[in-house]
Amino acid sequence: MENKTVNIYLESNPNPNSLKFVADFMLVEPGRNYDFPDVESAKNAPLAAELFEYDYVRRVFYMSNFITVTKTEDKEWLEIQDELKSHILRYLQSGKPVLIEQAEEKTEESDMDLKIRTLLDEYVKPSVEQDGGAIEYKSFEDGVVKVWLQGSCSGCPSATVTLKSGIENLLKSMIPEVKSVVAEEV
Repeated sequence: MENKTVNIYLESNPNPNSLKFVADFMLVEPGRNYDFPDVESAKNAPLAAELFEYDYVRRVFYMSNFITVTKTEDKEWLEIQDELKSHILRYLQSGKPVLIEQAEEKTEESDMDLKIRTLLDEYVKPSVEQDGGAIEYKSFEDGVVKVWLQGSCSGCPSATVTLKSGIENLLKSMIPEVKSVVAEEV
């Protein structure tokens, strides 16, 4: 294993229980994100699996050049952020992969799916990513758009407001068939 130079800085976001650990290089391919709501989901993500060994880690999320860690409410960031930062730094310096890739299945998209996904990608994802999270389009049925909120957005107190007053209003104004937007847990 190599021992490369890595720099990490911390960035807060609207969810008080989540913190972004930003690296100076890409961790995953652009446009992709990986959400690990529990240790079982992290079986192909060795770093995430290691982070779940800390009893205060509730969720781990990878995207671009950052890892968002969501903690339990009984811990303060000042108590644990250095420990997590050191762990992530050592892991990344070792050169070990953050993911063990598996082949994924491609599915066909309808025109409506494509319209909704395109609007989310262009107008919503960039600001959500800046806050350490992600939004993934799940489905559209009977006027209802279903999305997954991941990373710092999952469980964030302001996510519902953003979902209803921001995302829902945008989609309803651009696509008349959209009546509401709801988030589902991953």
